[in-house]
Amino acid sequence: MKFHEVLAARTAAGRDYLTSAPIIRRALAGHIQCDEYIAFLTQAFHHVRHTVPLMMAAGSRLPARLGWLRKEIIHYTEEEEGHEQWILNDIEAAGGDASTVARSLPSIATDAMVAYAYDTAARRNPVGFFGMVFVLEGASVALACAAADRIQASLQLPNRAMTYLRSHGQLDQQHVQDLYEILNRFDEEQDRTAVERCAQAMFRLYGNVFRELEERTAVPTAWRAV
Repeated sequence: MKFHEVLAARTAAGRDYLTSAPIIRRALAGHIQCDEYIAFLTQAFHHVRHTVPLMMAAGSRLPARLGWLRKEIIHYTEEEEGHEQWILNDIEAAGGDASTVARSLPSIATDAMVAYAYDTAARRNPVGFFGMVFVLEGASVALACAAADRIQASLQLPNRAMTYLRSHGQLDQQHVQDLYEILNRFDEEQDRTAVERCAQAMFRLYGNVFRELEERTAVPTAWRAV
């Protein structure tokens, strides 16, 4: 088996934990409220805006033996730049207040996920960051397009309110193939272990982000940045 296949098999339980989140199941069934969709976009903004800084942090700590990976990270960085603005635009189009979201603080679950990613890039093996990429892009391909269609139909939202979900569902299909090629080039056990550990953690942490959405359907005043 290739490493990306081994990784998928070993993280299957974590993937099930993510995809079984009640709000994901309701979204795929078209049973979601507009404030829940905006709450999802709010947390997406709070982790997506760290994508480029995280990639840069991971790239800066790569050992010489993985010099080939810098080119791949640069490519990813160029494609991910500015995506947080797409999310803010979607929020406005869905009837939310993008400026309030931009000033808000992330949920505890989102904060924990982002913090773990930075810790991986700064203190652990930076290659582990690709475990997060594996989780987020895999989830995007598996869920984003289908969820976008059902959310839009049930909430009667315009196309301009679905940019993030639709673009990522389509864009990440190619990204996943590129990611598999990268993963399969990792031939040292320490790198494969780092990727798997991060992926295991991210499935759990990202799943918690969606579960926490059940408890908050708006950005509480107490959590807003001053």
